[in-house]
Amino acid sequence: MLCRLAALGVPQAFSRCRQGAAVRGNQVKPLKIRRPLLATATISITALLAAGCGASTMAGTTAATNPTPTPSGSPASQVPSAIRSNGTLIVAADATYAPNEFIGPDGKTVVGMDADMAKAIGQELGLKVTMVNATFDTIIPGLVSGKYDLGMSSFTDTKAREKVVNFVTYFIAGTSFYVKSSGGPPITSLGDLCGHTVAAEKGTTQQADVTAQAAKCQANGKAPVTLQVYNDQNAVNLALSSGRAQVAMADSPVAAYQVRQSHGTFKLSGPPYGTAPYGVAIPKDSGMTEPVLAAVKKVMADGTYMKILKKWGVQEGAISNPAINVGH
Repeated sequence: MLCRLAALGVPQAFSRCRQGAAVRGNQVKPLKIRRPLLATATISITALLAAGCGASTMAGTTAATNPTPTPSGSPASQVPSAIRSNGTLIVAADATYAPNEFIGPDGKTVVGMDADMAKAIGQELGLKVTMVNATFDTIIPGLVSGKYDLGMSSFTDTKAREKVVNFVTYFIAGTSFYVKSSGGPPITSLGDLCGHTVAAEKGTTQQADVTAQAAKCQANGKAPVTLQVYNDQNAVNLALSSGRAQVAMADSPVAAYQVRQSHGTFKLSGPPYGTAPYGVAIPKDSGMTEPVLAAVKKVMADGTYMKILKKWGVQEGAISNPAINVGH
């Protein structure tokens, strides 16, 4: 599965899909659902390599200073020498997916559950962390090209993505539907989307799910689904709030957050579906998969993990058994 319209309120129940919007004050901003879809047929290795290198000069980056490396036998001791000597991890996130990743009050700092987890992981690895805001569907190509060291953007761990990058799981969520509170259609499953206009973020599992459902609606002689694909979750939320779309989709924590932030403009529709793990995306040849797994286990064991999840109201997505490449 792969998942990411206007900013809404406080987090609610979570499942596992990525598509949402964020609302600040009385303004509705598009949210970012974090279940990016990596179309195997669409992303070629050539295209991935073309993504470029180096993110140190990108605008909208934020650096987090972390302690020096820990003693031998620790996660930090497993970090490859090239990365250890550099001293910094460049971590990419699509910051339109609150509360998992979004831009803070200063207008430039990437904050949220994933940003805090990245900093905690970096601390265990003895590395500084620089969070970079990037469009969701460019992150995995950026990892392959060497532009980023890690991707933490509500990525669903899937077999298709595992062909390109490795994943270390750290959370679990599903996909939720949300609609306008006044006049929104009663959507409780993918089958209910026939005859409706649906907004989803580019490269997410939600986009893939709606595309597959549209074919089923047509095959069964039902009214067609009109799919609108947007570059980020904020645009998805805006499409819903403006009436261009009737239904929006996002990962369950993100959809719940957007609904709360909308102050009554949006509502969840039906239960979440498709629960699956989020994973830290890691370049296959970087030597960082095992160190990151060790760091995640450490962060969970010392209580930091649950503190972060509770801070952002997403503790229902907690797991206790992080693993490498367990996608379906």
